[in-house]
Amino acid sequence: MQTNIIGVRFTKIGKIYHFDSSALPDVKQGEHVIVDTTRGKHLGEVVQVLAETPAQPDGGWKPVERRATPRDLLLQQSWQSKQTEAMINCRARASELHLRDVKIVTAEYNYDGSRLTFLFSTESEEKVDLKSLKKDMQQIYPNTQIEMRQIGPRDVAKFLGGMGACGIETRCCSKFLTDFSPISIKMAKEQGISLTPNEITGMCGRLRCCLIYEYEQYVEARKTLPKRNKRVVTPKGEGKVIDVIPMSDKVIVLIESGVDRPQQMTFTREEIEPWDELEALRRKSQAPCDRHEGGGCTCGKAPRNNNKN
Repeated sequence: MQTNIIGVRFTKIGKIYHFDSSALPDVKQGEHVIVDTTRGKHLGEVVQVLAETPAQPDGGWKPVERRATPRDLLLQQSWQSKQTEAMINCRARASELHLRDVKIVTAEYNYDGSRLTFLFSTESEEKVDLKSLKKDMQQIYPNTQIEMRQIGPRDVAKFLGGMGACGIETRCCSKFLTDFSPISIKMAKEQGISLTPNEITGMCGRLRCCLIYEYEQYVEARKTLPKRNKRVVTPKGEGKVIDVIPMSDKVIVLIESGVDRPQQMTFTREEIEPWDELEALRRKSQAPCDRHEGGGCTCGKAPRNNNKN
């Protein structure tokens, strides 16, 4: 059953936000709407019409006010065409104020030009005071509400676009990622990826987002394979696992017994057996049994030798 909660996106590859469309119950995916946000009224595209009601956020959902009109769409295009000029003006003023650690990344108008947001990043983690810059921008654009919003390195890379660190023509974050997932060094280790910085960091200087793409598959695949340095029994003899190839369901084993010299061989999961389990069974079978001394024992153990020297 369809709910009144819809997902709205404000930029092409932007994050999806949920709103209450009770005032517009027949809204459809692909339509443009005007919604009330914590940063004023904005125009966005409906990309989801939820079948089930998600968990309600603190304070409830913001409402959808109305459908966007052709005039609203033209207004948005008109104000968007002025964003580059606003960004250049802000960068010039920031340079005059000697804000060397501040980088003005882009400028964004809302659909009717009533609000202008400057997105910036800094070289350091310390908070910067941009009151003077904001005041100057307010004087340049007196009829517009000015906001200065700091963004992180990943968002900067997303806005700027360009080639990815791996050589892909368009960065994943600029092409299809709508949200950033937490990435850890453990994900690279689990997949056997080199920990050399230029191998695992993106153009943003942070761990690459793609490290999470196949992480869960690697974790699940490794659960059925022995770990490195584990002793196993193979069709070619006993050996030690020296490498694991999770996505191929194979391991590389150093065969040390039954051969003239140690050899590296690759085996599938079905071809190997854990050495410790087989060794435990072997010891159990060789242990003496004191039950059914008269015969009839089926435990597989060797009979106890009661002869004394």
